[in-house]
Amino acid sequence: MTSSGRHADNGLHLFPFRGLRYVPERVGSLAAVTSPPYDVVVRPDGLLHLESADPHNIVRLILPQADTPAARNEKAAATLAHWLADGILAPDAEPALYVYEQRHGDVLQRGLIGALALSTPEEGIVLPHEDVMADIVEDRAALMRTTAVNFEPLLLTYRSDGSATGATAVIDRAIARPPLLATTTEDGFSHRLWSLTDPAEITAARSDLAGRQALIADGHHRWATYLRLRDEHPGPGPWNYGLVLLIDTVRYPLRVRAIHRLLHRLPVAEALAAVADTFRVRTVGGLPQALDALGAAAAEGNAFLLAGDGAFHLVDRPSAELLARTVPTDHPPAWRTLDATVLHHTLLDEVWRIPDTPEHIAYIHATDAAVEQAERRGGTAVLMHPVREEVVRDLARQGVTMPRKSTSFGPKPATGLVLRSLTID
Repeated sequence: MTSSGRHADNGLHLFPFRGLRYVPERVGSLAAVTSPPYDVVVRPDGLLHLESADPHNIVRLILPQADTPAARNEKAAATLAHWLADGILAPDAEPALYVYEQRHGDVLQRGLIGALALSTPEEGIVLPHEDVMADIVEDRAALMRTTAVNFEPLLLTYRSDGSATGATAVIDRAIARPPLLATTTEDGFSHRLWSLTDPAEITAARSDLAGRQALIADGHHRWATYLRLRDEHPGPGPWNYGLVLLIDTVRYPLRVRAIHRLLHRLPVAEALAAVADTFRVRTVGGLPQALDALGAAAAEGNAFLLAGDGAFHLVDRPSAELLARTVPTDHPPAWRTLDATVLHHTLLDEVWRIPDTPEHIAYIHATDAAVEQAERRGGTAVLMHPVREEVVRDLARQGVTMPRKSTSFGPKPATGLVLRSLTID
């Protein structure tokens, strides 16, 4: 480490830390205190459901409820202090890396949780692939400043050489032992966690990762928050590191899903009328058939599903003249042809004239939730087709970021299984 507390050499530098975890005997169940990542809990009913699941659900820390932002953050800090004093949360006895497993049916994901030395995109170690929204970064930064805790591990991916050595071997040996904790959440996913405290095991994993590069699969705003707070705390110290989950996608490929848009103030009829002259518009069957049609159309070019009026409308084959006039030319062709690029620069900016602000647009992961909310509120759901992981990675390596909320990688780690306090050695 350099005198600034930052690494001078390239590569991932993952460090053990004393995980802050729920004490099982003090809560109803580990499943009841977990939550999806903060940005997936978008609906008020989802927030209330989590709050009612257990009085100590982690959502009370990641999404505290109060009248002002400052009051929310102070409430989270006070709640955290109360839980620590009451023994609801407690730090592990010694620093560890953590092996984390998620399983549901034929989906299996395993990786390492640790404190990762932070780096900028220019250093080419951790590659972002999406733009971020300044207000969300500030919101997360304010919460983290007040609580001094990394509540949620970012999801990062890397690609090994496929051999059963290094971090892979360490993970395989760990899962042969009894886990530190095991639980199954209401979405059907089972979660298991093991701690690695043996110096030789930690060294083997860290040495393997030290020459690798990672892609941010989920957590761009939290990564930007880490970097902002690091800059606010110059010199060596805990702010030079951030909580991450590293997944080797050679061994455990992630699923890539789209993130949909809900246009609050645009009725479907108006949206369709505005694109009638520059896109092909067809009404397609129910949701499963409509998504199949979207996939087929997206293989040929830009395509979107509009919903909210009880039907599904496939919008594809945009006018070449419209694209030439609206899509910026200072990016690679792979970026210019992204559905998210065309949606934001062509449809939202030019055709529909909708500002990308929370009053006008919501970003929703679940397809059925996007459709249901559009129908209930009289707005338009824009359903997207997912981008292939290789496209995301190739653009990231070129230093090109996609429009924000272009992808949803998963499965995402459950929030609440292990936290990182910046005040605990």
